[in-house]
Amino acid sequence: MQALIQRVSQASVSVDGKVIGTIGPGLVVFIGVSLEDNEDDARYLAEKIIGLRIFSDADGKFNLSVQDVSGRILAISQFTLLANTRKGRRPSFTRAAAPEKAQALIAVMIDVLRASGLSVETGKFAAHMLVEIHNDGPVTISIDSADRFNPRK
Repeated sequence: MQALIQRVSQASVSVDGKVIGTIGPGLVVFIGVSLEDNEDDARYLAEKIIGLRIFSDADGKFNLSVQDVSGRILAISQFTLLANTRKGRRPSFTRAAAPEKAQALIAVMIDVLRASGLSVETGKFAAHMLVEIHNDGPVTISIDSADRFNPRK
């Protein structure tokens, strides 16, 4: 699974002109699920996000997590994170999991996030969404659950 995480001052997601999720300070997390992902990947990503220290402490250093700052999370499914652009100009999405599998694994991830006490809003799976993001910093971090087996040096 892949997650693209943005630290935000506020964010919202709309479907058909109606806001369905909104947060103040916290994280927007875009989530992509690949063919080989499983529940362990979902749990790993959730735990990594919960503890990720990308909020500044009193000295301006990244020492605080979303939990530490009582932040919120807006989680959005985004299969396009799995795009393969190596050949040609049109991205291929053959690595992306089938919708049923992706939706189930994203639900596991969201359950783990909520079980930690975090407030989590979501988009609407497989819908055309408009996401408004006020990236704070800007801070944008990419995490791939496969990295836990083969960390980059």
